[in-house]
Amino acid sequence: MAVFRESLMLDLNPEEVTATRARSKVTLVGIGQVGVACTVSILQANVADEIALVDIREEKLHREAAHLQHGGLFLNAPKILVDKDYSVTANSRLCAVAVGVHLREGESKHTLLERNVEAFKYIIPNLAKYSPDAVLLIVSNPVDILTYVAWKLSGFPKHRVIGTGTSPNSASFRSLLSEKLQINPSNIQGYIIGELGESSVAVWSGTNVAGVSLQDVDPSWDGDQELTRQIQRNIADSAKEAGSLRGETSWALGLSVANLVQAILKNLRTIHCVSTLATGLHGIEDEIFLSLPCILGSCGVCGILKQPLKETETRQLRSSAERLGAINKELRL
Repeated sequence: MAVFRESLMLDLNPEEVTATRARSKVTLVGIGQVGVACTVSILQANVADEIALVDIREEKLHREAAHLQHGGLFLNAPKILVDKDYSVTANSRLCAVAVGVHLREGESKHTLLERNVEAFKYIIPNLAKYSPDAVLLIVSNPVDILTYVAWKLSGFPKHRVIGTGTSPNSASFRSLLSEKLQINPSNIQGYIIGELGESSVAVWSGTNVAGVSLQDVDPSWDGDQELTRQIQRNIADSAKEAGSLRGETSWALGLSVANLVQAILKNLRTIHCVSTLATGLHGIEDEIFLSLPCILGSCGVCGILKQPLKETETRQLRSSAERLGAINKELRL
């Protein structure tokens, strides 16, 4: 089985959880609509024994914390710490970042990205300073670029820097397909990989129902193209709405974040499509982060599934990677 395991996944062999990381403290930076959705979802998952909330807007920070504490009985709320000072985040097992600057009128996307990077230059080193053994989970958009930025700024090993990526979109993919097939989505396996955006790739060649490959049912079938377009529209719309970290997609993203946090804190070793360093996989040579099926556990990304792709899917993924690589090089971190 050892040989089979090596063929199935790229094992990152991260270090074991140390005694200092045994606690389940979670930090959430940014308490906009997405940040609040993430916090409530994490509280409902009942996986953290302490939560630290950080935001520069002190009045809003304390107001949101008060609401959460007033409803603490219904959420089994752990200790909640709030401050704009990052010392409150000390010794966190996981730090999630849901901060994003808003697009100004007439501002280009490139300028907006630069301002997000400047914000990360303050946030990430502070998180790394107070929680040097934490897993970083980036929620902010553009998530693939900012996850790369967080990796560079933190100095953390690649397995401890993760972006939410296409995790919620892969869940949506399964839900939409379940409606068409009239089968519960828990019995469907399918992933959206690549960059979060219109260049994402629906991996129809690996989609199956209870182990039955849809491609094997009809070898000439090349996926439901209308469903693919619908998914890509949903991804594009959610990316635009979440660009300012607010909008109708907040709860779906918050629930997805809680699901990832649970997998990491409980060492579930379940597979999620998250943004990870993809160098050396599927012919990708640049240092870029994009979504691939990853095994999540106590140390972050424990391994990456060696997912077989059709030639067209590989070509789409590499095209997405090249675009991300070009942007990363412009950042010169």
